[in-house]
Amino acid sequence: MLEVTGLSAGYGDTQILHGVDISAAAGQVVALLGPNGAGKSTLNKVLSGIIRRTAGSIVFDGADLAGAAPDEIVSRGLIHVPEGRRIFPNLSVLENLELGSYRRGREKRARNIERVCSVFPRLRQRLAQSGGTLSGGEQQMLAIGRGLMAEPKLLVLDEPSLGLSPLLVEELFALIKTINEDGLTILLVEQNVARSLEIAGRAYVMEQGRISLAGTAAELAADSNVKRSYLGM
Repeated sequence: MLEVTGLSAGYGDTQILHGVDISAAAGQVVALLGPNGAGKSTLNKVLSGIIRRTAGSIVFDGADLAGAAPDEIVSRGLIHVPEGRRIFPNLSVLENLELGSYRRGREKRARNIERVCSVFPRLRQRLAQSGGTLSGGEQQMLAIGRGLMAEPKLLVLDEPSLGLSPLLVEELFALIKTINEDGLTILLVEQNVARSLEIAGRAYVMEQGRISLAGTAAELAADSNVKRSYLGM
């Protein structure tokens, strides 16, 4: 589904990513882990076409994304749910969801709203409520739901558990697992290493713009460096 090879990118003269290689098979949860400032969000922006790469290739669903604009990438089915939720606070929950199908999935909008509400029942109760009045956890559900409205082939989730209480984190990861069990490929970009490795099939650790570790989630969970640096063991 996704093959990233030798990817380099940055901001102006500052290079952030240095020859990054990652891949995601169809139907898989792939976890991209690492500390703040490692370059994870920069990678997401390059995948989404917001930042241009300076070297390397991105092949998504069999096609090279070279030169593709963000709206074209969305139309192809690569959907990015950014860090910080980025919902429209003055629009209703329903309106936020409808905007998720602006570029893709418009014909099946009503069916997809029903699907999102079945995954996130709390949103069904708040369809007429302004997005800005939702709790942090509900706003994250809305952000993911808006992404699902575009019928993604690959859903990129950038720090979905950030700022949530431990109870909501558990609920959120369970919902991500449920979404994946329906066959959706997910790139999960997270600092919560333990929970990410529990639901991922494959995982990467990024440090200073480079992939420092890669393997199955089970292999990384058993790695002594990961245990020491990220799991406190």
